[in-house]
Amino acid sequence: MLAMTTPEMIFAAVGLTVGIGIVLLYGVMIGRGAKAKAQLVLDEAQRNADAKVKDAEVAIKEVGLKREAESERTMSKSREKIHQRERQLDKRESGMQQQSDDLKKQEQFIESSQNRLKVKLEQVGQTEKDLNGILEKQRRELHQMTGLDKEEATKRLLKLLEDELEDEVGGRILTHEKRMQEICEEKSREILMMTTQRFAASHTSDHTTSTIDIPNDDMKGRIIGREGRNIRAFEKETGIDVIIDDTPGVVIVSGFDPVRREVARLSLDKLIADGRIHPSRIEEVVKETQAEMDGLIRKKGTEAAQEVDVHGLKNPVIDLLGRLHFRTSYSQNVLRHSIEVAFIAGLLAEMMGLDGRMAKRCGLLHDIGKAADHDMEGGHPKIGADFLKRYGEGPEVVHAALGHHDEILVEYPYTVVVATADACSASRPGARRESLDRYIKRMEELEQIAKEFKGVRQAFAVQAGREVRVIAAAKDADDSKAAKICRDIANAYEERLSYPGEVKVVVIRESRFTELAR
Repeated sequence: MLAMTTPEMIFAAVGLTVGIGIVLLYGVMIGRGAKAKAQLVLDEAQRNADAKVKDAEVAIKEVGLKREAESERTMSKSREKIHQRERQLDKRESGMQQQSDDLKKQEQFIESSQNRLKVKLEQVGQTEKDLNGILEKQRRELHQMTGLDKEEATKRLLKLLEDELEDEVGGRILTHEKRMQEICEEKSREILMMTTQRFAASHTSDHTTSTIDIPNDDMKGRIIGREGRNIRAFEKETGIDVIIDDTPGVVIVSGFDPVRREVARLSLDKLIADGRIHPSRIEEVVKETQAEMDGLIRKKGTEAAQEVDVHGLKNPVIDLLGRLHFRTSYSQNVLRHSIEVAFIAGLLAEMMGLDGRMAKRCGLLHDIGKAADHDMEGGHPKIGADFLKRYGEGPEVVHAALGHHDEILVEYPYTVVVATADACSASRPGARRESLDRYIKRMEELEQIAKEFKGVRQAFAVQAGREVRVIAAAKDADDSKAAKICRDIANAYEERLSYPGEVKVVVIRESRFTELAR
């Protein structure tokens, strides 16, 4: 039996329904004897059947339209996929064509390069052949002119070269002997200078701490505060460490910056006297003391300039000069040292026929870099020279600050005068005190740390600990390893030691050869 479609099933159901209705209605009307009424019912049934047929036809059309729309959408998607695939294939084909063209170009270029190289190789071969012919021809002509064969000519040439080398070797030996003598004299002078410098005192902890008396040991707990908040606030505001130990009746403030240390000392004195110690009060007192310190610094700088009779200094220069009042160098107050140098330089300049006022100005400002070497990198001569140049000081003053230790040039006579006055002031009896034990301990620490590194044979601390010279074994360390050793030693000093200024590390690779003639 063939399967029926949906429209056929609908028609069959409608026809069956109509037939059954007609038969039933007809039987009922016959049974009752009402033919006219049956006709009306038949007409009504016919109309209903026609309406249902029309509805079925409409439904069939809607189903057909839906199927057509669905088929159209499916076909449209298929066509779009086919078009997209065609576009991708076209794009890939275009790329492959481009690659093929590029390969053809590269093949042509390689073939052209090979041809050129082949031509050049042929030219080089011909040139080499021509040169060999020319050399052989010249060799035959030389033998004919001299009447010597090859072996005899070689012997005479070697004899001539040997005589020339003997003369050259003798001259080089004399030159090197003279150079070695000059080096030995220079080294001997350096050794003598280092020997004298080793007696200079280092910047010890005696001059990096200040002691403050307290009325009783209970005050230590108040300074520390609850869970340490007071001491943390104080150290944060001042930038200075507070040391509270078992020593009765004293508290210590420690730091390399002398101005900050003095502000901390005065502030702590005020807090102890006032009795109110808490973070807000600490901040208030430190700011008040800092303002007072700024005024005191300006006053000290102005008094020093007036004492030496130096005028026209700008306020930043005066302020930095006043900070020297709180700075010591080898136990000597730097501001008093600068004033002494100014007076001595003025007297020397006048005796030499130079400008005494200029010499005083150079002498007063020669060490001004020491007031800022805690805040800036580099040695105090370079710091001071840059600062003075920035604030309009003349070249004589700038170079006196820069070169009063090392770079003494004849074209700047005031630098020589200041260097002489500086040495006189520093070497004056009683100007500088020595702490021999601490000095020796610091030198030993510098040398011991350097000797810990592999490849180091000897280490010598010179220039009062400002420089460490390390002798590295040449067989254990090449140039790159020596550079690494130098950097590692400097890093070890930064991590393990506390010191003012800079420590210069110099690594020397040395090879020695010794023989005995018996």
